[in-house]
Amino acid sequence: MLCLNHLKWFTFTMEVKTWTDLRLSAGITSTIKEFGFTTLTPVQAACIPVFRTKKDVAVEAITGSGKTLAFLVPMFEILLKYAPVKKHDVKAIIISPTRELAAQTAEIVDMFLKHIPEFTSILIIGGGSSSADIAKLSETGANIIIATPGRLEALFEIDKTLRIATHVKALEILILDEADKLLEMGFERTINTILGYLPKQRLTGLFSATQTKEIEDLIRAGLRNPVCVSVKEKGTSKNSMQRTPSTLSNFYMVCEADKKLSTLVWFLLSKGSSKFMVFFSTCASVDYMSLILKRFIKNVPVISMHGKMKKKRHNIFSEFKKYDSGILLCTDVMARGVDIPDVHWVIQFDPPSSASSFVHRCGRTARIGKTGNALLMLLPAEETFVNFLDVNQKVKLERLETPTVPDLTPKIKVLSSKNREIFEKGTRAFVSFIQFYQKHECSLLFRIKDLDLGQLANGYALIKMPRMPEIQKKLPTNFEPSDVIFDDIPYSDKHREKQRKLRLKELQENPQIRKPISAKKEEWLKIKKERRSKKKLAKKRKLKAHEFSERDLEDLERDARLVKKFKKGQISKEQFDEEFAADEL
Repeated sequence: MLCLNHLKWFTFTMEVKTWTDLRLSAGITSTIKEFGFTTLTPVQAACIPVFRTKKDVAVEAITGSGKTLAFLVPMFEILLKYAPVKKHDVKAIIISPTRELAAQTAEIVDMFLKHIPEFTSILIIGGGSSSADIAKLSETGANIIIATPGRLEALFEIDKTLRIATHVKALEILILDEADKLLEMGFERTINTILGYLPKQRLTGLFSATQTKEIEDLIRAGLRNPVCVSVKEKGTSKNSMQRTPSTLSNFYMVCEADKKLSTLVWFLLSKGSSKFMVFFSTCASVDYMSLILKRFIKNVPVISMHGKMKKKRHNIFSEFKKYDSGILLCTDVMARGVDIPDVHWVIQFDPPSSASSFVHRCGRTARIGKTGNALLMLLPAEETFVNFLDVNQKVKLERLETPTVPDLTPKIKVLSSKNREIFEKGTRAFVSFIQFYQKHECSLLFRIKDLDLGQLANGYALIKMPRMPEIQKKLPTNFEPSDVIFDDIPYSDKHREKQRKLRLKELQENPQIRKPISAKKEEWLKIKKERRSKKKLAKKRKLKAHEFSERDLEDLERDARLVKKFKKGQISKEQFDEEFAADEL
């Protein structure tokens, strides 16, 4: 079972065992009973017996398979052998890629701590103050730290009073949860920095949904002779391992760009009081679609969440978990690890950025043996992605017939012409989607030239085509801007509208006043200007290198005349050679 230098992954196909078979400590057993679990999932049955014997593990298992308990149970079993411990001794660190996953793990840890009072924990994530984290650690200490990598690195780097680096010398266990996502999000350098502060004699668990070269590199760097476990469901062969649970029903639907939004609204309404997660490609799309869906869906709550919502995300996440029915519009910030109870449908309105992202989005439903459904909405030119998923991720999708639904875009255009917030957010959503499409990882399948930009603009219910290079090159003929005066479209917020009118009046009276721009855009314009200057300078140098003097031009003209005379037979070859030789002298 041990990993050799070339990292052999061992696949476990095994019968599910009961929790009582593990003979756990009383506090852990009480917590498991509180969860209501009786049987172990395959990843728990494969991992817990190995990890609790103090062997490093690298575990690959499909999303929603119960990996959190697979590392928390053996972690507490091991830590109980060291109880009691000093309040500032950090015995375990759990690193998660996102705030939501870290917060969720912290909630589960707290459930254990109700029955295992010997230890304390702390959640360290972005969105709050680093000084507050330091103050709390200084005052109360923590034996278990659950953190996101950036904030944990910051504590090690900037802390002068707490000296957390000295407290982690007592570390026994390090968990890297969703390790593939940690690396995908660019945390490799951060992880290596953190590892540099930790003792080498520790137990390390690495848990991921996919196996990549980067994962193997991290295993070599951070684990000591680990047991590498790949867990799959019984009945699947090694070469045909499906990346989604067998209890998940996968569907896809092909929609024209101008009908896609109307179809989404119809689908959400048709399923009654269900719990949905709807994924979009960009934050701007989430903001816009949230405004629109709230206008047409009244029977269930519609909430939104994306990466730019720094301080609100935790509250939104906690709120949606409590819903029996509701619709959460989100970006891929919610695609990994988070466990939201009883999600009936995962809908991917925009295509995922990669095949693996598709799997992780789907994994928000059909978790730990429960059933669930996933729907991928594609444009006609994107249908080949279905075959790609079959080959690349071993996921088969069943096609749903596209229904004929009422067209809502005329109504949305009317709303947009009367509400500036809808007008502006729709434009930003459209532009951001085009930009997302241009940078798509599967550029052979998702090509910007295959998009009907006019039809897409109609699908976003735009009343005016935005100015952007992709459209300036080829103006859509199938898009008609609305006959409204765009400067007269008001904000619904009276204070905001008053400020806009004052600014507009100021610009009309003094056209020289530049419209205020953000610091981020200011920096981008500065970089763009520098690049343009460098290009001009390089062009001048190139031209200068090829500049000819008047004498050079005269010589060229003379040579051209000689060639013409020779071709016409007006001079002999000897005369031609003689004159050319004279020129060279």
